[in-house]
Amino acid sequence: MKKEDIGVYIHIPFCMSKCVYCDFVSYAGLEDMMEPYLGALLREIELNMTPLQNRGIKSIYIGGGTPTFYETDYIGRILEKCYSTFKIKADAEISIEANPGTVDEEKLKDLRRYGINRMSIGLQAWQQVHLEALGRNHSSEMIKKEIEWAKDAGFNNLNIDLMFGLPDQDMDEWVETLDKVTDLNVEHISTYSLIVEEDTPLFDMVDRGDMRLLNEDVERAMHKEAIKRLKDSGYEHYEISNFAKPNFKSVHNLIYWQNQDYIGFGCAAHSYINNIRRYNYRDIKEYIYNVNQKQTFIEYREHIEPDIERFESVMMGLRLIEGLDKEDFRKRFGRPIHFFYGNAIEQLKEDGFLEESNRSIYVTSKGMDIHNTILLAFLD
Repeated sequence: MKKEDIGVYIHIPFCMSKCVYCDFVSYAGLEDMMEPYLGALLREIELNMTPLQNRGIKSIYIGGGTPTFYETDYIGRILEKCYSTFKIKADAEISIEANPGTVDEEKLKDLRRYGINRMSIGLQAWQQVHLEALGRNHSSEMIKKEIEWAKDAGFNNLNIDLMFGLPDQDMDEWVETLDKVTDLNVEHISTYSLIVEEDTPLFDMVDRGDMRLLNEDVERAMHKEAIKRLKDSGYEHYEISNFAKPNFKSVHNLIYWQNQDYIGFGCAAHSYINNIRRYNYRDIKEYIYNVNQKQTFIEYREHIEPDIERFESVMMGLRLIEGLDKEDFRKRFGRPIHFFYGNAIEQLKEDGFLEESNRSIYVTSKGMDIHNTILLAFLD
């Protein structure tokens, strides 16, 4: 049984409304399920203690959905249960996702009082035309006041999520978004390209021709512009999509990128612990019923074989700008990375997609443009 510190993810699936691009398990208009969901979630924590015995918790991430749309007192009760059940480290990062328009001064003070010390705010774009096209029910102007309230409440670790490659978005608009957000002087910024998922309204809009996506060259140019401007503003580019001021890298997300163990609670929550990957019942009503009536919550589980674990460690580690730590890999898998992937690494280095230092193997700026394609070489 492993004993390293791990992360906890808690899924709050409620939203004020669904965005057109969202394929996450989230629900709008189910406020009557909020209290029953709380009861099931607290019960799951009691049922799911065994994998966490003798393991410290270095991060808790409350995601969704829109957790700040949930009853604030319920968030407090969930965290109280975590504090009384798990071995949470004194310096643990405890994060919550928020959308503009779902917090006020008092709510932020309550969240901080409950022990939350990091907030991730989903802004996505600065221009109202793009917010409306995405189905966002807020304005960018809201975020200025809410950042001020958050800082007054004691939050000194704030992230803003942005999206580029939006339909009909141009470079000037993307630059304006970057400049407006850096003016807010938050500690962390995440920039993601828009992904059109099946079974979403956005997919149907694109399929009908109602929305036109940008081509890959424009998206790459936007990503490079973000890297340049955010670096110039004092942010370290430490993962393909993420930028942080010194000492403010996301502890929780680094768990994923370093392919470490984490455990999830709530409907559709995923866990990867002791080489078992699993996820909970996705449907909220089915989740609540099974937890309460059958005292079970897992819909699917699989054992991850060593070859899959190695590949996934490479896949995630190469997202980090500093790359995959060779010594950590050797300790984890018993042999140097070149034993398993030597030919692929040497070919990718020769092609200019990878570089290698004494400490790590990392993707070059040229390789970053085709990151997913590079990974195919490690499947051979």
